[in-house]
Amino acid sequence: MIGLFRENVKIALGSIRTQLLRTVLTVIIIAIGITSLVGILTVVAAIDNNLNSSFASMGSNTFNINQYENRNRRSGGDEVEKINPIISYFEAKRYKELYNYPFTQTSLSFIATSTAEVKYDNQKTDPEITVIGVDEFYMPNSGLEATQGRNFNSFDISNNVYNCIVGSDFVSKGLFKDVNPIGKMLSIRGAKFKVIGVLKERGSTFGNSQDLRVLIPIQVARSLFSAPNINYSVSSMIEKTELLDDAVANATSTMRKVRKLNPIEEDNFGVSRSDDLINRIANLTGVLSISAWVMGIITILGSSIALMNIMVVSVTERTREIGVRKSLGATKKTIAFQFFIETLTIGQIGGLFGIVFGILIGYLICLAAGWDFVIPWGAIMAAFITSFIVAIISGSYPAIKASQLDPIEALRYE
Repeated sequence: MIGLFRENVKIALGSIRTQLLRTVLTVIIIAIGITSLVGILTVVAAIDNNLNSSFASMGSNTFNINQYENRNRRSGGDEVEKINPIISYFEAKRYKELYNYPFTQTSLSFIATSTAEVKYDNQKTDPEITVIGVDEFYMPNSGLEATQGRNFNSFDISNNVYNCIVGSDFVSKGLFKDVNPIGKMLSIRGAKFKVIGVLKERGSTFGNSQDLRVLIPIQVARSLFSAPNINYSVSSMIEKTELLDDAVANATSTMRKVRKLNPIEEDNFGVSRSDDLINRIANLTGVLSISAWVMGIITILGSSIALMNIMVVSVTERTREIGVRKSLGATKKTIAFQFFIETLTIGQIGGLFGIVFGILIGYLICLAAGWDFVIPWGAIMAAFITSFIVAIISGSYPAIKASQLDPIEALRYE
């Protein structure tokens, strides 16, 4: 059986060489379908991996109080947009004072600016640094770690000490590339800050680097970056995950008190849990995966028709060959197996090229977007199985047609 299979593969490769142009075009069509499938699935896997890494580091026991938009409809059908008010500093502070659920710690923070210019000695960065005002609980609640130095402590925050924590890019390719940053002085808007820590690298999300940021005490940030309608972020983390539902319910009740909502009024704020975010990401990437399959299958359908066509033409052109083989004792099963192996060979060659190009395209997209590349083993297996199924479907009819030819009529064929 192995010898027969090897012989049929040799015949298939010889047939491919004699019909090189048609075979190459068919392989290209199959490769395009597999490339689109593998490429999109590779990008989806990279997005899923990077987003999950960003949110999973926060743990499943963290939740945030957010501003959000709620849409409803009037009875007439006109859409009304209700915009929730921002979370002001005084509301955020009041919430933190009132929220005393056991085993929880609450953090307040806000983005002071995303276009800061940071100076060190006679060097300065481009105006692309994000400055965040934080308290001592911001880093643990956000899943951030310090690779050098330390986090803020309660003394730093309560006394408005001009200390700061910088992102990893400052050390790897920024102002402190060749020096130890701890203890060095940075200048932000004319104010001098002492570096006390360096954050662990987080990479980029949708092209936005999470490593070009500086954390400073929240009150210091409020004094340096005053602007109207600043929206504050409130994050709470509970030590015991089994108490998360009760903690969220208590947080919702507390925020309603802060907003002075009566019992019949709807919440004008949102509570988002980190596990909900991870589930939403899974749903989003699931939709993207389905879309990739739909697009890939549409392209692969065209390639399967092309593959079937070339094999039907091959059967017609090789009618005399089939007659000779049958007259020499080849059975219907042998003839069908020969053409099926040819179809399978062409399909797998196209699938192999498609996998290589798909992974390459996915890698280049990840490289351009700054995402971590992950080898899409699922996409590779899907591509092999898909190309195999395409070959089976496309090769069945030509193989059966070849096996059914009458040897006498085949020998007469010109």
